[in-house]
Amino acid sequence: MTGVSWSSLFCRPRPALLAAVLLSTAVLGTALSAAPAADAATAAPAAHPEVAPAAGAAAVSAATLAGTAPAPVSTPSTTPVPPSPPTNLTASEVRTGSITLTWTAATSSCCAITGYDITYYQEFGDVILSATAGAVTTTTITAHVGPGMQLSFRMIARDSLGQRSNWSDRLTVVTPVTDTGPDTTPPSAPQNLTVGEVTASTVALSWSPSTDNVGVLGYNVYRFDGWFTSRLIATVPGTTYTASLPTSTPLRDLYYVRARDAVGNVSIASNTVEMPTTPTTPPPPPPATCRVTYRNQSEWAGGFVATATVHNLGAAPVDGWTVTFSYPGDQQVTSGWNATIGQSGATVTARNVDWNRVLAPDGSATFGIQGRWGVSDAPPTGFSLNGAPCTVG
Repeated sequence: MTGVSWSSLFCRPRPALLAAVLLSTAVLGTALSAAPAADAATAAPAAHPEVAPAAGAAAVSAATLAGTAPAPVSTPSTTPVPPSPPTNLTASEVRTGSITLTWTAATSSCCAITGYDITYYQEFGDVILSATAGAVTTTTITAHVGPGMQLSFRMIARDSLGQRSNWSDRLTVVTPVTDTGPDTTPPSAPQNLTVGEVTASTVALSWSPSTDNVGVLGYNVYRFDGWFTSRLIATVPGTTYTASLPTSTPLRDLYYVRARDAVGNVSIASNTVEMPTTPTTPPPPPPATCRVTYRNQSEWAGGFVATATVHNLGAAPVDGWTVTFSYPGDQQVTSGWNATIGQSGATVTARNVDWNRVLAPDGSATFGIQGRWGVSDAPPTGFSLNGAPCTVG
């Protein structure tokens, strides 16, 4: 039966303070390990069980008598080697109030593995918890585990000499909001959270969509102060959100996103992004590579004739062209020339014919349209060439 004991809670120090604490601990540990034990004079250190004894003096004398220089004799280190870190840390079962961890046991070349120390914490908080387990490869964590929580775990091994291994890899899990269905599987984490345009008062966020075994209902957007306060600021159905920047400057201004499904399960958090301190200016649109000139040649009650000229403003020839535009009125095309013309709703497409297929740089082609109208014959104001927007005029 696995035995697990719990330590009291303690606050996670700020990164700079944590580095100082760890450094001080490391220096103190080095000093303590270097100091002799109280009974060092009477207790010799035990030799490593797998280290062979050094060659005796007789062998050296024989080499000398043979007229050759004695080979240098190296004495293997008798310092015990700390255990290897546990590997393959996984969560074999995740429930609303418990997480069962399994791992591959640590190994030691000097002495027995006596147990494991586990630390874990809830993401975006400042409290770290700890637990201990015996010489086992599975244990169930229940303390401070609740529905919809994202928790990260790491562990080290201890041997009978009190030596400790390096840390295992980190494991991050999120608990479901229900253990009984109809859906106990959280969505996958949103990916690639990025910052778009930043103004003096807003910031644009976007991310890649999550997946779910039933379906993703939407996304929760959070603001995090980088220390211990995380606040839900929006719930949106899509993968973009424009957030209002705080009126005062926080210590840090971080954002992250979690997907949610219909029953309320939430995903592991996305990556965090930090807001720039100054507004950004969006890049200017690329220069147009085409221009279209549209003219009504004649108009009468119920009908019209118009021409359109497409100009290639680019440095390379256009081999095959399609001009697209939409009529703002109720015009209907009845015929055309110098292009193959079609209409769907208000949208008109004009495709080249064989003899004007290529538009040279600074070249152009003109096509004509005849049609009818009833309420309005207003000219179109937006055109594109092969999908790229054109200037008008």
